[in-house]
Amino acid sequence: MVIGGSGVDTVVRVDSLPVPLADSVGVGPIREWPGHTGGNVALGCRQLGLNVKFLDYIGDDWTGGQVRERLAKGGGDFEALISPAGTRRAVNLVEKTGRRMSFYDARDPDDLRMPRDFYLPHLKRARHVHLSITNFARFLFDDIQALGVPVSTDLHDWDGLDDHHKDFAFRSDLVFLSAAGASERIASVMREILREGRAEAVVATAGAGGSYLMIREGSRTPRPIRATVPPAPVVDSNGAGDAYVCGFLYGRLAGRDLEECARLGAVAGAYACTGEGGAALIDEDGLLAAKA
Repeated sequence: MVIGGSGVDTVVRVDSLPVPLADSVGVGPIREWPGHTGGNVALGCRQLGLNVKFLDYIGDDWTGGQVRERLAKGGGDFEALISPAGTRRAVNLVEKTGRRMSFYDARDPDDLRMPRDFYLPHLKRARHVHLSITNFARFLFDDIQALGVPVSTDLHDWDGLDDHHKDFAFRSDLVFLSAAGASERIASVMREILREGRAEAVVATAGAGGSYLMIREGSRTPRPIRATVPPAPVVDSNGAGDAYVCGFLYGRLAGRDLEECARLGAVAGAYACTGEGGAALIDEDGLLAAKA
C-alpha cells in the first residue's frame, strides 16, 4: 500500500547545471510526466507483480487528470480524495548526463488530513505500507503501528536537520534517503535514524556511486552496495530513487536478506535511468535476471 506523493513533473532539458543566468535560455521540448514519488512507487511495484493500493489527494484539475490517466494505464489501483489546493507540481531541470534539479510545489494546506474511515479499511488489509513525506501522511503512523503493519518511507534529500522529516525518519521500519542531502554527514544521519527511531534498516542512495546500507543489528559503518551499470544509455535520473525503493521492497516482501534487497534496488534504479520521466519500469523477470 502506498499513501501520498502523487503529482506532475514538468521536465526541462538543459545543457548543464546550474543553468546560466540569462533572461532566456533555449531548451528542447518541455515534457509533462505524471507520477511523483508516490505514483512512481505504486506503478513500479505493480510492474514487479505486487498488488498495490495507492491512496492520495489530488486536485480536480487537468494535472490531476494526468495522474489518474497514467496510473490507470499502468494498472494502478488508485483511490483519490480531492484537495482544494490542486495537484502537486514540480519543475525538473535535467542535464545531458541525467542529473537533475527539482523545484517542488507541495501546495497541500497544513491542516489537510486524510479521513480515518477512508484509509483504515485498506490499511487493515495491507502487508506493508510505504508513506510519502506529505504532511498529512504523518498522522497515519499511530494506526499503522497499532495494526503492526511494517512501514517504509523515503526522506529524499533530507539533511538530517529539517523537522518536517523527523516523524517519518524515526517512526518507520525501513528508511530510504539520498546521500546528497547530508553529503559528508550521511553516515552520522543514518546512525541517528537507527539510534533515535525504530528502523530495522536505513538505505542511502548515491546515484552512480551506488548505495549504502546500515542495519540495526550490525556495524555502525555504512555497508557499500555497488551500483548497477544501466542496460542502455542514461536518459534521465528522475524516478531512479523511487525505482530503487520498488526493487528493494520487492525483495523484502519476498523474504530476501537486506543486502540482496539493496542489490535488487540498484538494478531497478539503474533501469529507470534509461527512460524519460521515470517511465522505464523494470518487470519481475528483468529484475531477477539482471546482474548487479
